Amino acid sequence: MVKRKLNPVQVSLDEVASTSLKAHTTKASSKSEKLKPKAVIPSQAKNGKEQKEILKEVKSSAPRRSTRKANMKKVDEEPMDEHSKDEKSDEQSEDDSVLGTEEDEDAEVDGDSDETSEDEEEASDEEDDDDSKSDSDSDAEKSSEVDDEGIENDNPFEFSDMNEAISQKVEAPHPNPVNGNEYEEDSSDEEDIRNTVGNVPLNWYDEYPHIGYDLDGRKLIRPKQEDKLDEFLRRMEDPNFWRTVKDLQTGQNVVLSDKDLEFVKRIQSGKIPDANFENFAPWIDWFSSDVLDTPLRSMPPSKTSFLPSKIDKMKISKMVHAIKMGWMKPKPKPSTEPNFYMLWDSDDKSDEMRRVHDHIPAPKVRLPNNAESYNPPAEYLFDEKEMKDWESKDDEPWKRRYNFIPQKYKSLREVPAYDNYTKERFQRCLDLYICPRAKKMRLTIKAEDLVPQLPNPKDLQPFPTICSMIFKGHSQMVRSITLEPHGQFFASGSEDGTVKVWEIATGRCMKTFEFGCVIRWVEWCPNKSLSLLAVAADSDVMLINPGVGDKLIIEKTDLLLSETLDQGDYHPSERLKGAVQWEPVDEEKWAKGIRILIRHFKNVNQVTWHAKGDYFASVMTDGQNRSVLIHQLSSRRSQLPLNKSKGLIQCVLFHPIRPIFFIATQRHVRVYDLLKQEMIKKLISGAKWISSMSIHPGGDNVIVGTYDKKVMWFDLDLSTKPYQTLRFHGNAVRSVAFHKRYPLFASGSDDCNLIISHGMVYNDLLQNPLIVPVKKLRGHDKFSDFGILSIMFHNMQPWVFSSGADKTIRLYT
Repeated sequence: MVKRKLNPVQVSLDEVASTSLKAHTTKASSKSEKLKPKAVIPSQAKNGKEQKEILKEVKSSAPRRSTRKANMKKVDEEPMDEHSKDEKSDEQSEDDSVLGTEEDEDAEVDGDSDETSEDEEEASDEEDDDDSKSDSDSDAEKSSEVDDEGIENDNPFEFSDMNEAISQKVEAPHPNPVNGNEYEEDSSDEEDIRNTVGNVPLNWYDEYPHIGYDLDGRKLIRPKQEDKLDEFLRRMEDPNFWRTVKDLQTGQNVVLSDKDLEFVKRIQSGKIPDANFENFAPWIDWFSSDVLDTPLRSMPPSKTSFLPSKIDKMKISKMVHAIKMGWMKPKPKPSTEPNFYMLWDSDDKSDEMRRVHDHIPAPKVRLPNNAESYNPPAEYLFDEKEMKDWESKDDEPWKRRYNFIPQKYKSLREVPAYDNYTKERFQRCLDLYICPRAKKMRLTIKAEDLVPQLPNPKDLQPFPTICSMIFKGHSQMVRSITLEPHGQFFASGSEDGTVKVWEIATGRCMKTFEFGCVIRWVEWCPNKSLSLLAVAADSDVMLINPGVGDKLIIEKTDLLLSETLDQGDYHPSERLKGAVQWEPVDEEKWAKGIRILIRHFKNVNQVTWHAKGDYFASVMTDGQNRSVLIHQLSSRRSQLPLNKSKGLIQCVLFHPIRPIFFIATQRHVRVYDLLKQEMIKKLISGAKWISSMSIHPGGDNVIVGTYDKKVMWFDLDLSTKPYQTLRFHGNAVRSVAFHKRYPLFASGSDDCNLIISHGMVYNDLLQNPLIVPVKKLRGHDKFSDFGILSIMFHNMQPWVFSSGADKTIRLYT
């Protein structure tokens, strides 16, 4: 065995060759189709011809030794100094001998391989004439022989020629991916090693055209950067551009697989990358929680362990002596009595600790001013008038500007002793000793912070701003107004005993109905298929046909109300008979427009309709437990909803959607469910006297006007107390109203002011209503301390009507 001294280049090549041998053996067992013919051992072929072809292909694919010699020659021709040349010559002589030995060994290996191939050719020619059975047997024997030869010769391709192939690959900085890409069939999961610059930050080479150096110290040129336009066109044509990322280590584009994308998505969403990982797997109790007393050894304890120790005996005797002498006392037994603690401890301890830990420095004495100078300016010296004023305040010295008289001296040496020095020092000591000092948190609150941030009224338009029309014709104060369902006409009732029907567009008085008594309330039926107007005059409620609008509706209404209904077995109770009666209408009253007459036992103050137009309610403030009556138009019947007196009832309302009835007494608003016939809520206003009430079209909010100058907004879903109380008026609030379409509500008062407010109700239950006053309208005049008596909104336009004690009706648009 010849021992050779290997230079570092050969050692590295041998290490690379051994590594490549393992990789080549691993590749031979992979699933790649291209490497299968090269990995087949000749004995595995079916016949001798195939074995010949395989051996020829292996020989042709092996690199030649000439390449290796050329590489060695390149290394020798590199420039070096004289000292290195001497060392190189010594090593070269040894390498020549080694190379000669290697060539002899390679020649012997090649000869053996040639002889083996000739033997295999002769064996294959002889075996071609045999039958199939002998063919299979001989093939098995030859395969075993070839295997043995391969093991003995150590596969000349994989050892002798592999070193040359590896040296070529190491020298080539950029392998040709078309002719021979070694990574094309690489099935390993190892890190990509195409960039051999090592684990260094790549930003070191940002300003250079190369990105590092290879094993031989040559520069690795940076991959050519693609033009932006070409890159854009390529990305538009490539369907996988959205999943292509750039590898910063190699500079190559990598297409992510579906598995990689799923991995990235899970990381971005904060999940565990492995989708098969069960995060909430049941707990497996591998160890029991039982504590076992296990001895360290299994032998029984010796008898000496039961005998007392002499050292312990001495300790115990000392303790007994100390107890006898009283030096050692037993621990006191814990008391079984309950312990009581002061919830509020005395202030003495806290004051002591505060003076120690939270010291507050004493206030400093104010600095002297110019008047206290020994040579003050002339304007600080007293003249005769100021001197008399200072002397006149001897009884009230705290009112003086200064507690001394400013004096002027030529020099500081002439200044005498201060007369009040001792007194002022004593007062200062008293202040420091007696006066308490405490920290106070000073709040710096700006006036702008106290005002709520409300939107600009210009952003809340439309709302009424100017008086567009004044309707005159009544000779007394107008108590009530009501709008026709189509929005074309409106009616007004006055104390002069007349009801007038007006056309809004032209301002004309279309009709006048005279009743000869005070008209307290008028209310138009909300059913558009009927032409009915309810009028409350003294103790009567009359349903009249105004005779305006569509003639077909007018005729249909007269035809419907002229029919007499058969009451059948219905007999009203005595209590109901004493409260209300439906009387037939004679021809004279029919000619006046009266279609139905309902007589009450007290004066009627209010009439209100249900949204469907079949039911209407009347209110008699002095009726006690029969103050409220509900009438049904279709059946001509009435009923008393209340059995007990709830106080002085001011007004009532029907819910616009649900079967709910609102009754406003003098101080509260009671909410009743008509189906269950029970009270479901009681709104506490806190006011002295409720005057009017209106409900939002959505049915969840109510505004209440009171005679004590307040307007209260109730949120039925929020609380039984007012959500907001508005104090915009200077006198009693007579009427309030909601708009049916726009987020507006208004209030009219005896101070002749009509306040228009923006009241937005949101569908979100978590957001409170927005209430903003936007306009104050003033046009009515006072008469007998009365101002605005009734207001209403137009059902289609953002217009508001108001009637007052000055006998006029005003339209604001």
